[in-house]
Amino acid sequence: MWMTRAGASGYLFDEFIEKSRIAIGWEELGDLSEYTSGNEVNERFENVYTFTSRGKKISGRSQVKKFRFDFKIGDYVITYDSNQRIYKVGKIIADYFYSDTLITHSPHTRKVEWTGEVKRDDLVTSSKNILGSVLTIFEIPQETELEILELLSNNLPQKDEDFATENNYSYDILKDDAETRAIEFIKDLVSSLEWEKIEELAAGLLVAMGYKSKLTERVGDRGRDVDASPDGLGLETPRIKAEVKHRMSKISSEMIRSFIGGLREGDRGLYISTGGFTKDAKYEADRSTIPCTLVDLDYFVSLLCEYYEQLPISSRVLIPLKKIYWPIST
Repeated sequence: MWMTRAGASGYLFDEFIEKSRIAIGWEELGDLSEYTSGNEVNERFENVYTFTSRGKKISGRSQVKKFRFDFKIGDYVITYDSNQRIYKVGKIIADYFYSDTLITHSPHTRKVEWTGEVKRDDLVTSSKNILGSVLTIFEIPQETELEILELLSNNLPQKDEDFATENNYSYDILKDDAETRAIEFIKDLVSSLEWEKIEELAAGLLVAMGYKSKLTERVGDRGRDVDASPDGLGLETPRIKAEVKHRMSKISSEMIRSFIGGLREGDRGLYISTGGFTKDAKYEADRSTIPCTLVDLDYFVSLLCEYYEQLPISSRVLIPLKKIYWPIST
């Protein structure tokens, strides 16, 4: 069973149904029946979509190859109408056909016999999540396919009194999963920055937390990269002295001792390392008479997320993030 989306926001849904077709765009590729292998599709993509990002090329050509070579007569297909919140279900009844006039801006087509529809509200949360993928084309997992076919045959799954509770539990699991994956992507983004940008980000974070901060001179920084204090002059306490290391390896206890040795009474040490710290380094910071906080990549990203809206614009440009709303369990 294959999902084939009816264009952005399903604007081609009515055409799909009225003309008994599914179709995809990528008009510049020409007639796909001229291609006999996936490699030919890849080469054509590279030649035609020269200004498209690598990620979009990989995703696009994968979907085109599926439509051309993997879709078979007899396969189930579904498409979605977001206004009515229904999935139309059908079967492919003919091979690939090229037409630049049949479906609007979508010349690559396959003929379909539509057999029924399924309401999105009747699906379990895990299936809703799977079908919510933004890809134009993807294969439906077997468990979700079986649920759709059961609903199509009016063999409705029995929804007992625990259904709502289970649905909310599923939403919570999906939320936790989405949050975890989002944090990992943000960590990827931070890790890809140059070391100078990490220092700028650290300075911006301290500003977001209510301090006035400044980067130290690149040469002769005396073991610190950022100075911060309530007044920005270092006359008011706490005076924060921050060292920032952007590296793969962990910071050793010797490096922490050296950093703490450069602090004086009234200072507060902040050591940020995207590579983390050894066990002995953490012990060294814990036993220091001058307060010293160690911040690894996980902690750094969690602070960035917590204070993101207060970050200076110059810092937000380094890691552009977008707030996403999620339904809460009731």
